Amino acid sequence: MKHFLVVDDSTVIRKVAKKILENLDFETSEANNGQSALEYCEQRMPDGIILDWNMPILDGIGFLKRLRNLPNGDHPTVIFCTTENDIQRISEAIQAGANEYIMKPFDTDIFHGKLKQVGMV
Repeated sequence: MKHFLVVDDSTVIRKVAKKILENLDFETSEANNGQSALEYCEQRMPDGIILDWNMPILDGIGFLKRLRNLPNGDHPTVIFCTTENDIQRISEAIQAGANEYIMKPFDTDIFHGKLKQVGMV
């Protein structure tokens, strides 16, 4: 079973994303900021990461840049899930190593479509 880490400072977003992923037969874990997510990845590298941009302690871009430098940090498929919709921000995320981008709010169909697009389902 493939494993996703959901990284968002919103408890509600984490719970909704986890429920969608679990209904699609993924194992899930969660972190409430980029630093916690980085520590998690150092112990257990997930197959995929749903990543918020704006978080305390370490934001999504900072996390992603550090993730990609970890051993096997190039392995996880990273999907930014955020309200940031400026094309320059999207480009920054892709250049930092994101595989895809989902805008909030999202639903099961949007998640499934992006996961299919990146080859996770």
